Amino acid sequence: MQKHPMTVEGAAALQQELHRLKAIERPRIIESIAVARAHGDLKENAEYHAAREEQSFAEGRIQAIEYRLSNAQVVDVKNIPHNGKVVFGSRVNVLHVPSENEITYHIVGEDEADIKQGKISYMSPIARALIAKEVDDTVCVHTPGGLVEYEILRVEY
Repeated sequence: MQKHPMTVEGAAALQQELHRLKAIERPRIIESIAVARAHGDLKENAEYHAAREEQSFAEGRIQAIEYRLSNAQVVDVKNIPHNGKVVFGSRVNVLHVPSENEITYHIVGEDEADIKQGKISYMSPIARALIAKEVDDTVCVHTPGGLVEYEILRVEY
């Protein structure tokens, strides 16, 4: 089975969510089910059905997180030699050449990607173009809108 890279921060966030689901949400949902059961007829008990649906969602999320963590290869960027090249886990400040806007991307695992926070998957076209490049390199990325050019301004680990 292939391991998928994940940053230390990403693994910690999943661990925290898993703890919250198991320690807080699961007992709360079980209590909701018990209270709803006490109201009688389960066939027409909307509270009971809503609590069971919530339980199903929470248990599915717990399984998904446990699976992701068991198949994760946690990469601590601090332990990678800092040779100026873009690597998994690094933050890259680039110049979007057509618009002359500066953008910072944090290259992370697939489960951690969130473009609104500037986190892009190492599998994304932009990240794949940036990895192994260094400051002052220019990369071209094929996008649905055509070829886009980026210049690497800074790499942080």
